[in-house]
Amino acid sequence: MATGRSGDRTWLVAIAASLWGVSSLWRGPLAREYASLTIVFWEHLVLTVFTLWWLVPAVRRLAVASTRTKLSVLVIGVGSSALATVMFTAAFGLGDPITPQVLQKLQPLIAIALAAMLLGERLRRSYLFFVAPALVGAWLLAFKEPLAVTVSSAQAALLALGAAALWAAGTVLGRAASAELRFSDLTALRFALGLLALTVTAAVTGTPLAVGSDAALNIVLLALFPGLLALALYYRGLGRTPASRATLAELTFPLTAVVVGVAALGARPTPSQWLGFVIVLVCVVSLALHEQRSERPAVAVPDDAREALGAGVGARRT
Repeated sequence: MATGRSGDRTWLVAIAASLWGVSSLWRGPLAREYASLTIVFWEHLVLTVFTLWWLVPAVRRLAVASTRTKLSVLVIGVGSSALATVMFTAAFGLGDPITPQVLQKLQPLIAIALAAMLLGERLRRSYLFFVAPALVGAWLLAFKEPLAVTVSSAQAALLALGAAALWAAGTVLGRAASAELRFSDLTALRFALGLLALTVTAAVTGTPLAVGSDAALNIVLLALFPGLLALALYYRGLGRTPASRATLAELTFPLTAVVVGVAALGARPTPSQWLGFVIVLVCVVSLALHEQRSERPAVAVPDDAREALGAGVGARRT
């Protein structure tokens, strides 16, 4: 099986994920004033408007795609985009500005299993040397008292973990769907389907969608930078990045979140949280260097998503 290092874009996934880490600058203040569903609805509306020129060709390509790809896109739009973002935003109302973001780093546990089942990615034993300490760092970063977790921090953690699970599924299914769809297709379909799901949910639950004019700028900035720009870069890189490797590259998200939380939002991590920060940073950098230089990379994969799913599927891509 090929290693998939030729043209590898793990670095692009890492850049995209780091942009997600600045979302607390706008999501935090909004979450204190409005329901999480309301914030995410407007965020998706802005994103859908800005990607409308991608949507028509995306729908055409999706119409002739395989059932597997259609189901993948549905889960990405409704689950990984809409529901996960609602859960993530709700976590801000219960926890500090750092915890909801750093907990998403537990995605590897879910993404690794899904990648092995769906994409045929083969993990070598050396991968554990990067994953195991990264998960230890995740726990240290998530809780100020890692051995004494409180109820309130646990509630925020559960919401963040739910979002992480859905995002992990999006990482794997996004790579699977990239066998037939372009990154622009995935981006436009993700936002449009997410908006549809949020509209239906708001109607069913009676959630008010009105926001004040003072919230408009924060919503637009939230949508454009951690939203549109990050997702465009993310899907551009994901097509040639193994899902197992991508999910560790996404750890730049919580690392950025810690920096933003400390520098801009007044968060004060404990010594154990700083230790977790360093552990995760070392794991991410070490994995990137290892995959580029080693004769036996930790993740052995097909050269791209089309090979992972079979030549018959890839032949449909236009």
